[in-house]
Amino acid sequence: MTVSEGTTVSIEYILELEDKSVIDSNIGSEPLTYVHGSQQIIPGLEKALEGMKTGDRKKVTVNPDEGYGPVMADAFVVVKKEHIPQDALNVDAQIQGQDASGRAFLARVAEIREQAVVLDFNHPLAGRTLYFDVKILAIEQALGK
Repeated sequence: MTVSEGTTVSIEYILELEDKSVIDSNIGSEPLTYVHGSQQIIPGLEKALEGMKTGDRKKVTVNPDEGYGPVMADAFVVVKKEHIPQDALNVDAQIQGQDASGRAFLARVAEIREQAVVLDFNHPLAGRTLYFDVKILAIEQALGK
């Protein structure tokens, strides 16, 4: 059986950035299990796994357009400094909150100005090329197939 649309796939992976720093890995813990073709993982990784078999290993490079997208200029928002918690007034600090409609958000402090703070609402991996080392642990036919 190969990785194909509708199969349930379990993988082990290491995720690195350009500088070879490991930013995520599930080696030694639970496998990542997803249904292939259901957009549960980033598109570039999903495409690269197509056709692989159990036990196969592959190094995959995912460009931003098939990962978390480019850095979007309109995802930077200027907020009055008084609306930011004092302990978050540091560049790269993460802020969690709720918008006016009650939806949760996560933002990164990108810049601190005299009277305002620039928040970055882009995904933390937007604009980054991702380097995966992936091993297929199991492939099963999805239920109902």
